Amino acid sequence: MNNLSRRQWVQLSAFASVAGTLRGSDLAEPAANEKLNLAVIGCAHRGGAIGSEAVRNRLTQCVAVCDVVPSRAEGFKKNMKGSCDEALVFDDFREMFDRMGDRIDACTIGVPDHAHFPIAMLAMSRGIHVYVEKPLAHTFEECELLIAAEKKYGVKCQMGNQGHSSGQRLQFQSWVDEGIIRNVRRVDACMNRGRRWHPWGDVQSFPQGEKMPDGMNWDVWAGTAPKRAYSRKYDPGNWRGWYDYGNGAFGDWGPHTLDTIHRFLKLGLPHTIRAERIVKPNDFIYPHGTTIAFDFPARGKEMPEMTINWYDGVKNRPPGDGGVKIPSCGKAIYSDDLTFVGGTHSASLKIVGGTRQKEVTANLPGPIESKTSTNHMDNFLKAAAGIDAQCNSSFAVSGPLTQVFMLGCIAQRLGVDLKFDVETGRITNHEKANELLRGHKPRKGWESYYQLV
Repeated sequence: MNNLSRRQWVQLSAFASVAGTLRGSDLAEPAANEKLNLAVIGCAHRGGAIGSEAVRNRLTQCVAVCDVVPSRAEGFKKNMKGSCDEALVFDDFREMFDRMGDRIDACTIGVPDHAHFPIAMLAMSRGIHVYVEKPLAHTFEECELLIAAEKKYGVKCQMGNQGHSSGQRLQFQSWVDEGIIRNVRRVDACMNRGRRWHPWGDVQSFPQGEKMPDGMNWDVWAGTAPKRAYSRKYDPGNWRGWYDYGNGAFGDWGPHTLDTIHRFLKLGLPHTIRAERIVKPNDFIYPHGTTIAFDFPARGKEMPEMTINWYDGVKNRPPGDGGVKIPSCGKAIYSDDLTFVGGTHSASLKIVGGTRQKEVTANLPGPIESKTSTNHMDNFLKAAAGIDAQCNSSFAVSGPLTQVFMLGCIAQRLGVDLKFDVETGRITNHEKANELLRGHKPRKGWESYYQLV
């Protein structure tokens, strides 16, 4: 069987197996040849968490694990207690796909922000379904290419903002459909917890080199981005604070806080991004706190012009109009006649004020039924197997959402107001900012990922 027909067989078999399970015993297990062959890429921290969830799903069997530090991959296999014993270990995703691409049906990608893009692009070009931890990519242009690749290659793709499969998504969607959420003029969203880079102070240069972990493939870690001397201030986990490798608080919490607002209020991209406040700006790492405002045009009669105000930094809190109490990670939504407050991820919304509060609260609709799994990883794997029709946070959905955050990251970095032309996809008032839509020129040998042929 060629690779395409094998994958079609897996999809048909998995669908039939699950359909039979729903009619009979919930304990029925698909046969090995009915399961998705899974590769886990990135085996520590969030990569390990999403990878283990995928491995434990009844639709998968793990055939490969990949991490730039092979001991992390071996540790992941050990923690899976037998579920990954036969999986091959790699320190370079390119070698893994070259050797096993025809055997891999789906993969999870849980690596630093700057490395999401090349791995996802290569996987999709091989017809492999991809689950990419948030944020989707590192630059505006990378998001654009990933959206196009998802469509071109016809694969199932999911960004890892878990709440977008939950009841929170269903609640927001139903409240928009029922006219409860309407005429929204402003959203105040915040992430007011300390960040890893806050203790570093005023960074004046990139860090000095240190001894790498044994066996580390630092060249693959750097990927398309600039390759500098290894430092623990990059890996593990600290990459998020550097402009060259991470996307700061926006990339970390924006996808969990603003996803349903962006999708169901049909926001698209803003025409203006305002740097209202920058606390301790820096040329190398993200500021300690920022207030960034996004102005969106009207979208029909009941979706007027609106602004999202983003606050990050420990002491940089939204005002909370009328005594509204906003969580340290969450949002307040202000419409013409109602005020809503919500948290992040799967947290539901509450109506906390407005002239229609009493009337609407007494007649809230019940939850709508989901046509797909309400578990985010399960939804991805069922979509890959042909059981769910689509991924809830496909790149067509999560790509434009992530592009909003990429514009915010540029405003944070430069500390200037930006004018964005939605039609041309250009920043029109600041050349340096416009160049940052693309980011660094890819390193030599990594250029091919940016060519969608």
